[in-house]
Amino acid sequence: WLVIAVGLVRAYLAKGSYHSLYYSIEKPLKFFQTGALLEILHCAFGIVPSSVVLTAFQVMSRVFLTWAVTHSVKEVQTEDSVLLFVVAWTITEIIRYSFYTFSLLNHLPYLIKWARYTLFIVLYPMGVSGELLTIYAALPFVRQSGLYSISLPNKYNFSFDYYTFLILIMISYIPIFPQLYFHMLHQRRKVLSHTEEHKKSE
Repeated sequence: WLVIAVGLVRAYLAKGSYHSLYYSIEKPLKFFQTGALLEILHCAFGIVPSSVVLTAFQVMSRVFLTWAVTHSVKEVQTEDSVLLFVVAWTITEIIRYSFYTFSLLNHLPYLIKWARYTLFIVLYPMGVSGELLTIYAALPFVRQSGLYSISLPNKYNFSFDYYTFLILIMISYIPIFPQLYFHMLHQRRKVLSHTEEHKKSE
């Protein structure tokens, strides 16, 4: 994720504009975000003490955005909303992996712990907004091209409308996002208040 961050900064300095920076980090984004599928297995095997369901939703939604939307609908790759979620993901993951690394070394700076459980307040809505705006921007192109859709009649007697599926994906954010967001707020209160109490006791 540091590679992606550096790539974004270098591209911005070279172009002098934040528009269409996606192309400068497209390959590493696909590689690292797809590699995050391993995190679901890490949770399932108990290597990481996180919820398998929450992790699976977060990782799969990102992989879906990366491949089934941004990669598949070329027209949205120039949208500023793509940069919005890429920046949010990148900052979030740099902080999160730093948190894990220093925790494993038994030397976790308070600043990293604070950032891990505080910056999501802005980054999470920022990322979700970018994701939803990108899916919304893809809708007319999906409808026009019939991307991934299967129409009747066919020998399997099965139909699938990818346009409608994307709309359902967008609607699914309504019940799921608040649950994840308030879960993180609860974790923040628990972790940071525990840290403050520990400092006072010392």
